[in-house]
Amino acid sequence: MLERKQVYLDNSASTRLDERVLEAMTPYFFDTYAVATSEFAYSQGIEASEALNTARESLANALGAAPEEFIFTSGSTESSNIAIKGVALALGGKKGKHIIVSKIEDFRVLNSARALEKQGFKATYLEVDGEGLIDPVKLEKAITDETILVSIQHANQEIGSIQDIKSIGKICREKGVIFHTDATHTFPRVPIDVKKIPVDLITVAAHTIHGPRGVGGLYVRKGTKLGKWMDGGFQEFDLRAGLENIPGAIGFARAVELLTPEENEKLCEIRDRIIDRILKEIPDTTLNGPREKRLPQNANISFHYIEGESITLHLDMNGFAVSTGSACFSRSLEGSHVIFGIGGDHERAHGSIRFTLGRYNTMKEADSIVDTLTGIVNELRSISPLAPRKYRKEK
Repeated sequence: MLERKQVYLDNSASTRLDERVLEAMTPYFFDTYAVATSEFAYSQGIEASEALNTARESLANALGAAPEEFIFTSGSTESSNIAIKGVALALGGKKGKHIIVSKIEDFRVLNSARALEKQGFKATYLEVDGEGLIDPVKLEKAITDETILVSIQHANQEIGSIQDIKSIGKICREKGVIFHTDATHTFPRVPIDVKKIPVDLITVAAHTIHGPRGVGGLYVRKGTKLGKWMDGGFQEFDLRAGLENIPGAIGFARAVELLTPEENEKLCEIRDRIIDRILKEIPDTTLNGPREKRLPQNANISFHYIEGESITLHLDMNGFAVSTGSACFSRSLEGSHVIFGIGGDHERAHGSIRFTLGRYNTMKEADSIVDTLTGIVNELRSISPLAPRKYRKEK
């Protein structure tokens, strides 16, 4: 089979591993491969434990946290499950059984809330505005004496909206409610300092920043009540049982170290080029999410009168990889719950394309995909029964 060079613009699903990250990880596959819990038995176990602790300290520092406030997990899905279900285990039978999440959370949060509803908890799914942002006043009104947890993402996985988690955290702190945020798509591109932001639990992951897949973390503020969700050993301060993924932890820490403000600026420039050119050169398009308060790496645009699946297939044939929403939609024919959540109709939800950038994308690639898109959109609209007559081919 012939190899085909493809321009990859789906970096919010996963990113290419940076060679420097792999270089940092390699010794812990072949040289120091003991588990950290063997530190009391032999020297290689001591080396493994020290490496794990160094990675933990590095990642905790990036959040302004203490090392003992950071636990390693298998990724963002596990981190959010530990946070949400852990609070439910710790407080569900004591304080109350009410949690609050936004309607446009990723499925790891939404489905955790739904799972708790089956166990007798009550969940409020908070509405967002047309840009995907919650209203702090509505959040405050939604909190009751039974509320034990608020989980609002730092930024949306599809449309890139960045929430004001400082204001949200302040409300939760005043109400005595634990606040969790999913920072999978922001950490460390959008800084979070837990010394300044009153957040109790933070989900982070390596796969979106050119780190390894299958490793993530959860910040747990000291004193936060959290039940142990997965039974087993006493690893990770007795909060997360299981064999430590030391190569993954090392790679995660290295990936965070390598991310720079200059890279973010570059991504913003490429993102803006894609948005500006599409909105200017391709009519009947709508930017989803805010223009300013959005992730550096995210552009999400709806192309009216045609389906996003058709666009992605044609782009793939032309050497470009994009998605119609979050990675979880790849096997679903349903429209994006995020686009519906911001007030979009079925046509807008099914016609949305997410372009997400990474370290290896260039401005030349941005111009190339827009040039290619113009022809694809014109061709698809010419045969679409939904398109106005001006787009139809003359018979």
